[in-house]
Amino acid sequence: MNVCELFQNMSLSENTVLIFFCNGKRVTDEKVDPSMTLLSYLRLKLRLTGSKLGCGEGGCGACTVMISSYDRLTKKITNISANACLTPICQVHMMAVTTVEGIGSIKEGLHPVQERIAKAHGSQCGFCTPGIVMSMYTLLRNNHQPTMTDIEDTFQGNLCRCTGYRPILEGYRTFTKDYVSDGSADKNCCQMKGNLKCCTDDGLNDGTPQSSKSNCCQMRNTEKRQEGVQSCTDENQCCMISNGKRQISTILFQPSEFTAYDPTKEIIFPPELILMLEKEDPQLVKFEGNGLTWIRPVTIDQLSAVRSQFPNSKLVSGNTEVGVDIKLKKMHYPMLVSVANVAELNTIGLCETGVNIGASVTLSRIEDFLKDAMGQIPDYQCKGFAAVVDMLHWFSGQQIRNVAGIGGNIITGSPISDLNPILMAAGCTLAFADTKGVHRSLQIAEHFFTGYRQNAMKPNETLVSIHIPYTKKTEHIKAFKQAHRRDDDIAIVNAAFRVDLHDGVVHDSSMAFGGMAPTTKMAKQTMNKIVGRIWDQSLFDDVIASLANEMSLEPGAPGGMTEYRQSLVLSFFFKFYLRLNQEIPNKNIPKVSPSETSATFPFKRDEVKSTQMFQEVANDQPPIDPVGRPLVHLSAYQQATGEAIYVDDMIPFQNELYMAVVFSQKAHAQIKCVDATAALSMRGVHAFIDHRDVPGSNLIGDIIQDEELFATDKVTCIGQYIGAIVADDKEIAQRAARMVQVEYQDLEPIISIEDAIEKESYFEPVRMETGNMTNGFESSDKIIEGEMRIGEQEHFYLETQSCIAVPKQEEDFIEVFSATQDLRLAQITIANALGVKYHKVNVRTKRLGGAFGGKETQSCNLSAALAIAAKKVGRPVRCMLDRDEDMTSTGTRHAFLGRYKVGFSNDGKIQALKIYLYCNSGNSMDLSPVVMDLALWQLQNAYYIPNMDAYGYCCKTNIPSNTAFRALGRPSALLIMENLMNEISYSIGVSQNMVRELNFLKEEQMTCYNQTVDDVHLVKRCWDECLLKSDYTERQSKVANFNRSNRWKKRGLSIIPLLYGVGFPAIQMDKAGAFVIIYQDGSVLLSHGGVEMGQGLYTKMIQVASRTLKIPSDQIYTEETSTNKVPNTSPTAGSVSSDINGMAVKIACEKLYQRLEPYRRQEPDKTWSDWVAAAYMDRVSLFATGFYKTPSKGFDYRTRTGEPFYYFSSGAAVSEVEIDCLTGDHVVLRTDIVMDVGDSINPAIDIGQIEGGFIQGYGLFTLEEYRWSPSGELLTKGPGFYKIPSFTDIPVEFNVSLLDGVPHTKVVCSSKAIGEPPLLLAGSVFLAIKEAILASRKDCGIEGSFRLDSPATAERIRMACSNTFTEKFPPAVPGQFTPFFIRS
Repeated sequence: MNVCELFQNMSLSENTVLIFFCNGKRVTDEKVDPSMTLLSYLRLKLRLTGSKLGCGEGGCGACTVMISSYDRLTKKITNISANACLTPICQVHMMAVTTVEGIGSIKEGLHPVQERIAKAHGSQCGFCTPGIVMSMYTLLRNNHQPTMTDIEDTFQGNLCRCTGYRPILEGYRTFTKDYVSDGSADKNCCQMKGNLKCCTDDGLNDGTPQSSKSNCCQMRNTEKRQEGVQSCTDENQCCMISNGKRQISTILFQPSEFTAYDPTKEIIFPPELILMLEKEDPQLVKFEGNGLTWIRPVTIDQLSAVRSQFPNSKLVSGNTEVGVDIKLKKMHYPMLVSVANVAELNTIGLCETGVNIGASVTLSRIEDFLKDAMGQIPDYQCKGFAAVVDMLHWFSGQQIRNVAGIGGNIITGSPISDLNPILMAAGCTLAFADTKGVHRSLQIAEHFFTGYRQNAMKPNETLVSIHIPYTKKTEHIKAFKQAHRRDDDIAIVNAAFRVDLHDGVVHDSSMAFGGMAPTTKMAKQTMNKIVGRIWDQSLFDDVIASLANEMSLEPGAPGGMTEYRQSLVLSFFFKFYLRLNQEIPNKNIPKVSPSETSATFPFKRDEVKSTQMFQEVANDQPPIDPVGRPLVHLSAYQQATGEAIYVDDMIPFQNELYMAVVFSQKAHAQIKCVDATAALSMRGVHAFIDHRDVPGSNLIGDIIQDEELFATDKVTCIGQYIGAIVADDKEIAQRAARMVQVEYQDLEPIISIEDAIEKESYFEPVRMETGNMTNGFESSDKIIEGEMRIGEQEHFYLETQSCIAVPKQEEDFIEVFSATQDLRLAQITIANALGVKYHKVNVRTKRLGGAFGGKETQSCNLSAALAIAAKKVGRPVRCMLDRDEDMTSTGTRHAFLGRYKVGFSNDGKIQALKIYLYCNSGNSMDLSPVVMDLALWQLQNAYYIPNMDAYGYCCKTNIPSNTAFRALGRPSALLIMENLMNEISYSIGVSQNMVRELNFLKEEQMTCYNQTVDDVHLVKRCWDECLLKSDYTERQSKVANFNRSNRWKKRGLSIIPLLYGVGFPAIQMDKAGAFVIIYQDGSVLLSHGGVEMGQGLYTKMIQVASRTLKIPSDQIYTEETSTNKVPNTSPTAGSVSSDINGMAVKIACEKLYQRLEPYRRQEPDKTWSDWVAAAYMDRVSLFATGFYKTPSKGFDYRTRTGEPFYYFSSGAAVSEVEIDCLTGDHVVLRTDIVMDVGDSINPAIDIGQIEGGFIQGYGLFTLEEYRWSPSGELLTKGPGFYKIPSFTDIPVEFNVSLLDGVPHTKVVCSSKAIGEPPLLLAGSVFLAIKEAILASRKDCGIEGSFRLDSPATAERIRMACSNTFTEKFPPAVPGQFTPFFIRS
């Protein structure tokens, strides 16, 4: 049969009816839109909104579902986790999809996976939770008793911004084989999981009695442990008894309460679908609609016929590359041909010479197959396989590996492909077939890649298979990769080396590098030079010199980091050289010294272990009183089942439309013309709006209104709103928005702080001065000067900016459902834009999928624009920004530059500090003055500085206006000060801890802003406890020993204190209101001004109300926060929301309690419901308001006087890290935190905030980096380029202790703020990294201080570990080249 006949027989004139099963139910669609993703279909067509849109590019895992397929030949069912946001809906034809709703619900009962993440406190904002649940669920369907390594691996493609990951891992640890087999649910005393000292032992808690108290705290007294006794016999010395004689607990959840997991009760694969698949052979399918034809052939002949008929069709397998191109690059392909089901492309098997892999075989299948094969054939033949398997572990996330085919990775030709260097070095062969049936083979290393993402494959050819040859006994192959983050990240540079050694002489070699050219590049000159050479030091020296020349990069080369990338090439070969020298038992091969072996072994993480210590409630506290107990977040169960509703999950309103924003594409330009004609002519488009449609004020802002809602005649950043399209749906609106033509006249942009300083582009500077600077410096024995830069940080809330505006038919009223932290500001901004009174706008917020300050002011732009749109069309309008839109148009944490001069005595006591702080504010003021003030006030941290002169400059630039971010400016200030303390210690040769302790603020001393600290002694107590609990002194010695013994791995250990002022400096914001209603049945509806965004505010407020009313917490409910219930709210920010809203709730509840008191006294034996009913019959008011304002003095911004903070929080943290001096990679080995939270309202929530805040701070100081083009375009958009911490970035050992016996009477329930302060303690990781670098530099003979900016990325760590490799690549001279990227 020829191609034409075959094609005619395929009946391509008819569309296939889409059939798949979702959660066991059959779904049939005769007119499916093939352009839809599975996620869109689930959310829009099936109204299953549990799966979330977090990024749209398969990088966050929020959309994870399980896809199951049946193989009629093997009779096997395959379950995989996959990103629904990238999976074409047509791809699941004749498959079964399981979403989070399908495995359990509140009504039908939770699945153990859902229950355990909730009860283990692993869900905060909850937006990521369904995806994490489904990743874990899929793992359990494939492996009923996984290991912790399996669990960490399965989460490589999932991100969480709130929890810090630890509670998720702890909850799911209970599924592991080790846990199930040994029942290791015991969480015993004395931080039972590590080398932590018992308070009553002289030595380590290693099971060996050291004193008469060796039976302390459950650990060693088996009899008492079996009886459930949780303390030792001597309560006066037991570490489990607090100063107030209240027991200390380490148990946040009880695994014994978990529902047992029974794999036999899982949802079965639909029998109906099996019958359908068994009934007939696989058929070619075709779906057509909305300008796209989607075809899925099942044989190579069908594929050839389709390609012959449609030569311009685009082949797609897992859609992981094409899907991203369509989503982010706005590519349009009229015809997509899926090769995922082509039988001939899905085979994998061993042959005489190696392994043949079909081009559509997924990366996960390859990994599994090669692992099995390596157990069946001799080790020497498997070296190439081992290199592939090792690299696949770091290749993207599991959801991507489950669907991505190897052929697509090769053909895409990415210059940083993780596999191509290995395939080239290993001598792999590619097999092709054209549409006429002609076959040919080509060595991938032989000119296959012809240019950037170009190759030698002919237009009518298809890649059929890849052959990876066995290695010979004399062959050795290794691969290396360095990325910004280890898990799920693209390479900065990768490499593969192969050498064939005969008696120590090089017979043949291959060296392939990614990230060093537009294509994967072979170092052919170097390879040729070493053939016939002896593998010795002389060869090594020549290779280093040759590679430095052959792999050179010009300054400003694409990708930037040129010096670092070039040094990685040499470092990788050095590692390869040493590895071979270790492995080859040949007298001609140089031996590796013990100190250099550290270059050859990769980081190996142990299983995460942790301890959480908190004060239990008093024995006489009534069981009904929930305050102080680790209650589960009240939304956790709904979040785990996907039933928690976020803004974009709301059922569409009748006649609802969608809005897409037209963003500026220039950083600084005059607008010459805006033409929406083409867009308005599109079918389904209803309106274009811009500044001319604003009936009120077009100016927005908080402190001052200096930002335009819609640009009028000039744009001042890329991402600024110019206008918006209102259309029937999102796809039409976004397509039309791209058709709006904007003509610009470029103006010179200011991007960086340095640019702004040069051009003196500032908002109003501020100054803080205390003491006498002249006397201070004159009395100093030493003076040092320096500067430090701290980069910005993206909020990366998993739920992007979202809003729905609903105009009412009466009297200009509008209701707005907004994902905002500040309902008051949103109300004001919308009302001003519409030109109406505030009471005509009601803003409602149920919950936020993360915020961290990014939804305080920045949410107002979208809300106001939607309100304008809704008013113009007279219909509800919705918008949820895509991740790239959100990151392009909204601001971040401010980047800071500090330039300082400090004077101090010979013993390290600070005498004077003069400092200039510069922050990049962006194109409008926003909250920058507040950010700068808080940074200036935080500078001194926990130290006394008698003479200080600090200047703050908010730089006006042409990037989106930077804004509030958890702890507003203070992390940068603290890091500058703590780095300065280290600089002082280096200068005088005194211990850093001694310098810090010498400068601690004393009770009689005032801060540099003239405020006293009532409980400043708590800083020292946190410090001392942290030193003790972390076993700091002994570990210091171990770190020193490690560093002496290892040349290329170094460790660092650092401790820092924290003194954190709490309260809104602007006193008008230090207040809150509450509204409490008791219904006739005794149930209580609680409203207040705070917003639930994952921090457990609703839960804590219900705990406060429960204690005050003396009723069970399950009788109290909070529906939402809205401006028509509690007006004039303060933003949910600054860590004070529990403080101020809690007091307001308490006041309102006390009123109601007093009103019911007569009935309680009259009939004490009755119930709460009886007393409420009696009060109702007596016409007693059963609703009350509560209003609270702090008694603080506040700060007068006009006179720069007053007390900015109501009280202070304290803490301390010790962190230990290990760095790879050759690559800059690092791992956090352990972190110990002691935090003062007063009497915790909810220890589980507070510890979760500590861990989550710390990990977010860790990201700020080590991983997360914004990069801009010189023209002002953001280059690091989305999770593909912007890396937040992942599951395996958390400390291997993570211990948190809440300071006990320190009730704080100023605040509700004697608690203290917790949301922001712990983030700053992550500075301990940065400083530990710097200590490790210092040790490396000493080995190179480089003494003294050095500059290390934040974040301490792999690039900065490696280049600071200066050696002969880095010295070959001196930095290019600024101004003599155009950099690829700049930092703001």
